[in-house]
Amino acid sequence: MKKKRYAQVGTGGRARMFYEAIATRYQDSSELVAFCDMSQKRMDYSNTILKDQCGHPPVPTYKSDQFTQMVKEQRPDVIIVTSVDRTHDQYIIKAMELGCDVISEKPITTDSEKAQAIIDAQKQYGKTIRVTFNYRYAPHHSKIRELITQGTIGNVFSVHFEWLLNTQHGADYYRRWHRNKQNSGGLLVHKSTHHFDLVNFWLGTQPKTVFAYGDLNFYGQAAAEKRGITQFYYRCHGSEVAKHDPFAIDLESNPTLKGLYLDAEEESGYIRDRSVFSDDISIEDTMAALVRYKSGAMLSYSLNTYLPWEGFNVAINGSKGRIEYTALEKPYINAGGKQCDEGATVYHKVRVCPLLDTPYEVEVETREGGHGGGDPAMLDDIFLENPPHDPLSRSADHRDGIRSILTGIAANKSIASGLPVDVDALLHW
Repeated sequence: MKKKRYAQVGTGGRARMFYEAIATRYQDSSELVAFCDMSQKRMDYSNTILKDQCGHPPVPTYKSDQFTQMVKEQRPDVIIVTSVDRTHDQYIIKAMELGCDVISEKPITTDSEKAQAIIDAQKQYGKTIRVTFNYRYAPHHSKIRELITQGTIGNVFSVHFEWLLNTQHGADYYRRWHRNKQNSGGLLVHKSTHHFDLVNFWLGTQPKTVFAYGDLNFYGQAAAEKRGITQFYYRCHGSEVAKHDPFAIDLESNPTLKGLYLDAEEESGYIRDRSVFSDDISIEDTMAALVRYKSGAMLSYSLNTYLPWEGFNVAINGSKGRIEYTALEKPYINAGGKQCDEGATVYHKVRVCPLLDTPYEVEVETREGGHGGGDPAMLDDIFLENPPHDPLSRSADHRDGIRSILTGIAANKSIASGLPVDVDALLHW
């Protein structure tokens, strides 16, 4: 059996899940052939993980401007894109031009112009693009899809979706590159792409019209000053003020954060531990959106990033009843702890309230692994030569990836204009 060859561009916090899986669980059918990154030290650190923890020999490394050279020399079948969000489109398009299929971390890109370029390139080159929506594979999220497709609550008319990020995980978006909307599209694109994809997936529909509000109410210097904070700093490392700030992190004391970021700073210019109360944050921390779908269903959505607990509350209302769905998740700092803790579900409850009948709880299988067991299930679907049949069709392509970010892109435009946005007007398929 010929192994499928993979090269990975971007070796930051979300990269390890993929290269570690190829080097261990899927080594019989898959082969990692190269890393590409702007930082040689970051690639060296990833090679150390491969060698010391996976028993895999180091792979050749290429700087970002050597991407084409890497593809021509190493002849990968698939490029895994786990770089900064704003660069996804560049690597996705170039990979297809050079004859490779693509696996892209979410979000597939950050704005409608880049999304259009990806659509056009995929039509031109005919290659496949998979987007890694691990939340689709989490057993509790999959169960919601199953209940709805079975007609448990009939035709769905409305969804209320409230997502909470706590002051450990939520604050982390304001320390790193995500704090700049040009890099991430803001959290309505970077983070909410998961949530908007789940609604598309659950309901089997697409967004039609979006109206949204958003503000920076807690993070950032102006908000902090309103609460009486008077001492500020640029970054955590080396700051005396940061030692007394509960929102600071210590890169030096964490081997992964040190290896990926602190040791690579001189070369990359990237500072991972900026103060969450800086005056140059351009994303929101309080967001609300109303969405009308092509099915006629409506969504009321909120995302807040400074709350006492992490998780979500979802209510789905239909012609035959209601699904109530809530979960408490384990908070984490990206690349700052165990991979299995990322999005791990501490508690979840799915309750069906039939019309004119007695409510009941739905049992959901508990699985090991990050994102509530979604990560290993998704990786099986991606890397196994013959993955198990999936009656829920959870695999996501570039169309799914783009439809998920269109809600967030439209929300950003609505926040800027104060007007509702027609999603179909953002691009053409």
